[in-house]
Amino acid sequence: MNNPEALRCLLCKKPRCKYACPIFTDVPMAMKLYRNGNVEEAAKILFENNPLTAITCQVCDWKKTCYGACVLNAKGNPVKWYEIEQEISIKYLEQAGVDVPAENGKRVCIVGAGPAGITAAIKLRKKGFGVTVYDDHERLGGVLRYGIPSFRFNRGYVDAVEHIIEEAGIKFVGGTKIGKDLSVKDLRKKYDAVLIAGGTWEPRKLDIPGEEDERVIYAMEYLMDPDAYSLKGRIHVIGGGNVTMDASRTALRKGCDTTVYYRKTFENMPANVRDVEEAKADGVKFVLFEVPVAIKRDGDRRFSVIRHCENIIGEDGNVRTRMIPGTDKEVEFDYMIVAISENVDYGLFGEDMPETDRKGRPIVNEKFETSTDGVFLCGDFLTGPTTVANAAQSGKTAAQSIAEKLNKE
Repeated sequence: MNNPEALRCLLCKKPRCKYACPIFTDVPMAMKLYRNGNVEEAAKILFENNPLTAITCQVCDWKKTCYGACVLNAKGNPVKWYEIEQEISIKYLEQAGVDVPAENGKRVCIVGAGPAGITAAIKLRKKGFGVTVYDDHERLGGVLRYGIPSFRFNRGYVDAVEHIIEEAGIKFVGGTKIGKDLSVKDLRKKYDAVLIAGGTWEPRKLDIPGEEDERVIYAMEYLMDPDAYSLKGRIHVIGGGNVTMDASRTALRKGCDTTVYYRKTFENMPANVRDVEEAKADGVKFVLFEVPVAIKRDGDRRFSVIRHCENIIGEDGNVRTRMIPGTDKEVEFDYMIVAISENVDYGLFGEDMPETDRKGRPIVNEKFETSTDGVFLCGDFLTGPTTVANAAQSGKTAAQSIAEKLNKE
């Protein structure tokens, strides 16, 4: 045992840290093993619960989960469990593997090789199913490989997970777009079950006049290959989420004068608090309570029409933004990066869309199954943009549902 934080843990019988964790990590059990010197056993328990534990413990927003929920937070000194999880899980990842049984004759296809798809694939393979994962990208990892900047996250950890996937006998088919190269109906004929675990890669637009300008780009497209964009000068990044922080910090590292515009307060930002603080420390500038309502062009110069905002608390207690008329001003920029959110591409279903709700989203039951028999959803494709840990838990739940269905059959 190397970390003195372990001795401070109370090993609570009703651990708040566990239930605040999106993937329900059994902190007391792992902590007890760690204290007793059974580090490898603790690491195995963590990996069994969450195959991405070495990754989630690095990218999670601890202040909103285990660290923030610790009972010792009442005294302002919560246990830094995430440090211990990093210590044992990252080291274990170098030797981790999955003990898999012989295939049971049932085959499952997973569309999407991000956190949800990876977790589901490993869980299903451990239950004896033959698993094939399809993805648009050439390599496995989803947002972990193609969305999070390398200065914030070492993609070598994704390489290690990729090796585990290969060793487990899980097949990966990259560079294949479902809905274009193959249809969901084609997959359903070939496999006993299909799990759609794709991410949210479709950029959400501002829907303002002038947005079609060629110097307005979208954050996820930018983060996939920043070197493909010759950004320079004054960069406006619009949004307040984790993607906003990643895009702004990336642009800053490319030598740009980067400013984030957000319509609410720092407290209202959905981004990881740690990432916001690191963006500030890097030198990213922030302008709050302002939002673009139009983009104008004068020759080679671009101007953002910025309108001032204010927070209003609704009757339901939720914070809403009201734009204040008569407060418009023009601010010149060289490039704008839109990072307000991302959407799911339901177009992959083609003409075989399952039953949907009023907003056009596929409906699933409590087992994550759609109205199309044997077709399940999980991860961002089901919930919209969420955290890596939430996506992993969703994939874990969907895998259990698929296993129950196929075993019953």
